[in-house]
Amino acid sequence: MSALKIKKGDKVVILSGKDKGKTGEVTKAFPKDSKVIVSGVNIATRHRKASQANPQGGLERFEAPLHVSNVAIADPKTGQATRVRFETKDGKKVRVAVKSGETING
Repeated sequence: MSALKIKKGDKVVILSGKDKGKTGEVTKAFPKDSKVIVSGVNIATRHRKASQANPQGGLERFEAPLHVSNVAIADPKTGQATRVRFETKDGKKVRVAVKSGETING
């Protein structure tokens, strides 16, 4: 992910794992680790002991990071998974969906 093909705010499709086929928005990107957090996907559960910050304790559910190889940008036209290429338009470097040729904002 050297050129940051997937960024915060992108609509993505999950390609593998328990949430395969689901779509969601990238809420956080970790370029150094090549991981992203997608809203509503890859929910992990952790048992938490009661503490001052969390007096109730119990189960804590949170969105765990996914590797970028397991997600693909959703095509702006169709919503299907697509690859991304870079083009220069009006002197600016923009991301373009390979399937439809639409520019991806961001």
